[in-house]
Amino acid sequence: MLVNSIQEKVNEFISKSPLNIIEHLDTLSSTPNSVEPMKIYELPLIGIASAEDSLWDTFKNSNVIGPDHMTPNEWLPGAKSVISYFLPYTARIRAANRIEKITATEWLYGRWEGEFLNQALRQFIIDLFEKNGNSALAPALDKRFTVKNLRANWSERHVAFVAGLGTFSLSRSMITAKGAAGRFGSVIVSSSLEPTKRSYTKFDEYCIKCMACAKRCPPQAINKLGKDNERCRIHLSKEKEMYSPRYGCAKCQTKVPCEDRIPIQFGKK
Repeated sequence: MLVNSIQEKVNEFISKSPLNIIEHLDTLSSTPNSVEPMKIYELPLIGIASAEDSLWDTFKNSNVIGPDHMTPNEWLPGAKSVISYFLPYTARIRAANRIEKITATEWLYGRWEGEFLNQALRQFIIDLFEKNGNSALAPALDKRFTVKNLRANWSERHVAFVAGLGTFSLSRSMITAKGAAGRFGSVIVSSSLEPTKRSYTKFDEYCIKCMACAKRCPPQAINKLGKDNERCRIHLSKEKEMYSPRYGCAKCQTKVPCEDRIPIQFGKK
């Protein structure tokens, strides 16, 4: 299956899925048009990584992710490729979350309900390949998927880095050609697909270290050296208590130069 064909089918799925539309937001909505249905995601970016890429083994280093992080072939014996995608939030969701301190209702819904669509997209890609006689697996849907000490045994952001979709920021978000405000997903397949060429060599190449994300962070978990994940986690725990079952924050992904693009310093918009 060609990458262009995968992109077309995924685009059609996102465009037609009722899960991509939220009919009603609650009365705490941050914008005047809250009574109108809200679309969650724009069309995604898709990248391909080889299951044999040497970067997979480096993720097992304790100073990267750790030894529990599994390679594609550990998840799916005979794996050939990994499909990674980025689902950018719509302008409405991003604009709402530019407000200070509190998390916008639009963002909370986009983060929570949007993950239902993300899960459905993972399954859609699996079905797409299995119907063509290939094996496919999404680690995030697998019972072996775990998170210990804030580190998962399959990191969607690191997968996106291998697949050429973007690089890390100070906030540890991923900066893609469509910015940092969105969600990632991936599927491992036994089909051999042409890997996406990475346009970067450094893990944080797209980040201009402007510190805008640090200024936006409610718990002040970001500094010039990176992010304090534990401080961020504590803040999100408080959000879960306030907005349960939803939570979000991600102020570091909005009202920043990398919200919806690679910072212009790199000559890319």
